[in-house]
Amino acid sequence: MLIDNKSIAIVGGGPAGLTLARLLQLKGADVKVYERDFNKNARVQGSPLDMHEDSGLEAIRKAGLLDEFKKSFRPGADRALIVNEKAEIFFSDHETKPEEDFGYEHFRPEIDRGPLRNMLLDSLQPETVVWDSHFTSMEPQYEGWILHFKNGTSAYADLVIAGDGANSKIRPYLTDIKPVYSGVIMLEGNVSKQEAPHIDALVKGGKIMAFGNSQNILLGQKGNGDIGFYASFKADENWPAASGLNFSDNTQMLKWFKTEYSEWSSVWEELFENAVTPFIPRLIYYMPFDQTWETRPNLTLIGDAAHVMPPFAGEGANMAMLDALELSEHLTDNHYNTLCEAISSYEQKMRERAAIATRESLENGERMHSETALATMIEFFTTHPD
Repeated sequence: MLIDNKSIAIVGGGPAGLTLARLLQLKGADVKVYERDFNKNARVQGSPLDMHEDSGLEAIRKAGLLDEFKKSFRPGADRALIVNEKAEIFFSDHETKPEEDFGYEHFRPEIDRGPLRNMLLDSLQPETVVWDSHFTSMEPQYEGWILHFKNGTSAYADLVIAGDGANSKIRPYLTDIKPVYSGVIMLEGNVSKQEAPHIDALVKGGKIMAFGNSQNILLGQKGNGDIGFYASFKADENWPAASGLNFSDNTQMLKWFKTEYSEWSSVWEELFENAVTPFIPRLIYYMPFDQTWETRPNLTLIGDAAHVMPPFAGEGANMAMLDALELSEHLTDNHYNTLCEAISSYEQKMRERAAIATRESLENGERMHSETALATMIEFFTTHPD
């Protein structure tokens, strides 16, 4: 194989990086994952992910982990309600969606990020993940790179794969193309079900999409019962600073919601009044559709580092895990004569499909923040039962 006797460094222990490490180890590769977290319990993992049959689930299947996934996913968590700003239900698939239908093209099982990460970590060889490795810089050495980390350590790798997210510090070593602001901000919050009893009774373990006045609230219940939610709206890129809000002050945040979402029912107020602080304003970016760069034989990108995109099509994590699958196949395919040729083929295909997914995500985002969002999304879910 092209990677025989090559040391591979994956920077970033998210779903893409860990999936890639698993797939490469199945082929006998020498791989390390350098992760900035101090250990696997250092961070509370974010909102649940829905896995798609031909991308995320396909990567899990090829990694030999489908049986483990079935033990960890949350049946019923993919069930959805569409409501208006008054929390009146206009669409529900709670009674019609099958709980488990693996192999069906449109089945999108949900899994919390923590269990997904633990499943992938448990599948790796001991000492694969090097924790407390916050990447700071690297420079060429021999035919590869010497990587430097914040804790003062360094490591050599013949091939570096950047899986370090939307704010990748490795991406600039390959390209100076930067992400573009989409015009949408998602204000993230988290609240326990005990502190939001009305919403808990409505969501029933699934998801809610609420639309009104060109704004929306998107929320889902996690495995521990907590409710993760996003107030999503259009705003200038400097809104977090210009707003003057203290995102750690529930009183301020509730006042903001009642002012900015003035047409929305008081039922939503328990989210803002009782959320665990701080709220996190997430500016939604995307990579240009036509991005390209000169392939290097010792460096490439996966996941958000390669193609950050809006979340409005549920494709981000799935595209990232498909990156892992396709890159592993290219690196271990004897049809390519050189690593540069294999990586170039991967990158070209990856950019093409990521551009399609990004465009879909942006178009969905426009629909979801339009004056006709409620009617549009009801029609979509009615005619696309997946």
